Amino acid sequence: MSTRVPVTFALLIATSSLLAADSPMFRGTPAHTGVSSSPAPALATLKWAFSTKARIVSTPAVADGVAYVGSADHRLYAIRVADGSQIWAFQTGLGVDASPAVAGGRVYVASRDGFVYAVSAASGELVWKFATGGERRFTAPGIHGLQPATEMMPDPFDFFLSSPTVVDGTVYIGSGDHRVYALDAATGAVRWSFETGDVVHATPAVADGVVYIGSWDRYLYALDAATGRQIWKFETGDDRQIYNQIGIASSAAVADGVVLVGCRDGHFYAVDAKTGRQRWAEDNKGGWVIASPAVRDGIVYFPTSDGTQFKAIRIATGELVWRTVNRTVSFSSPVIAGDRVYFGSHDGLLNVLDLRTGARVGSFATAGHTANHERYLDAEGRMNNAAIFTDRTLDSVVIGLDRQFTLGSVLSSPVIVDGVAYFGSTDGHLYAVQ
Repeated sequence: MSTRVPVTFALLIATSSLLAADSPMFRGTPAHTGVSSSPAPALATLKWAFSTKARIVSTPAVADGVAYVGSADHRLYAIRVADGSQIWAFQTGLGVDASPAVAGGRVYVASRDGFVYAVSAASGELVWKFATGGERRFTAPGIHGLQPATEMMPDPFDFFLSSPTVVDGTVYIGSGDHRVYALDAATGAVRWSFETGDVVHATPAVADGVVYIGSWDRYLYALDAATGRQIWKFETGDDRQIYNQIGIASSAAVADGVVLVGCRDGHFYAVDAKTGRQRWAEDNKGGWVIASPAVRDGIVYFPTSDGTQFKAIRIATGELVWRTVNRTVSFSSPVIAGDRVYFGSHDGLLNVLDLRTGARVGSFATAGHTANHERYLDAEGRMNNAAIFTDRTLDSVVIGLDRQFTLGSVLSSPVIVDGVAYFGSTDGHLYAVQ
């Protein structure tokens, strides 16, 4: 059922640069440019908030008047955008931390139970499910300098699963079993699979018959969309000491013959789409880029994590156009609407910047932020890490993240359709704000 949150809680064209009126998959189109044709919402009014029973990191898909979103409560939901009422809920075996894709009357999504599901968009009934080799997080000894240094640890910051990209009757998706799959959209049969060296939680970008996807093995791959044959691979940085500066979780965007992707090695890369050669790299001084970039008019936009910055860079030259310092970390992928760019942050805010200057022009606070910001944010709005994390063990980090998530962190990426921003929060709500 839909739960309305009071406003007092907080005032398909693969190479297209614009989204259609709807946003049927992660980043809107297979090329992942992250641009909406919608008017820019002011974020002044909460239209509705739909409550699930657990955190949402899934980015919603919006198509034909329905928002589809996954939750850690093991469900995929269909919600009417008109009033926030539930149409149906489909139960999986574990959390749905991927974003759904809508095509041909079906909704496709992955779950931490290791299955890719296809369900009826109208009824939520199962059409087929495909078993991968199983989901898992990126794992390394003493990751991020946590203690004991000899213990193999799953990465507590590996929040997302790969989301499906649907093109010409094929579902492309990555998996924790190290593979990239191409599945028949009608039947779920495997058309091809490609094995990388580690977990694949980025979402495939597809443009001009090529699939571009990064892996936690440090490589960005270009694969023939029809056969899965490797065309090229591009190597990013390594870190065999604490495994902090390693791996690609960002989903690439493709524009102007360039593949644009962030990396946990502290860099953002522009790679030639045909040759796989680096054109330029932006050094973020150790700050991860987990988010997928947005691209419009020859400029790429993205936030960083530890560096708490948001950058706009000219694609042709690598020149920094502007840079804004954020208050907290961001893993949320930005979306452009009008002359605004929108993205979420771990403090429970949906942020709005002026596209031309980077100036902050507004924000919307989740219910979690409103309830808990005084407990876990300092007077300047930055994370009070002393109150969140007690020591350098994995257990402490997991407990600390649970505390942080009570802020209603926005790891989900906003989707903007018809002047309304839809996004999920770790406080368990899907918000519709206009």
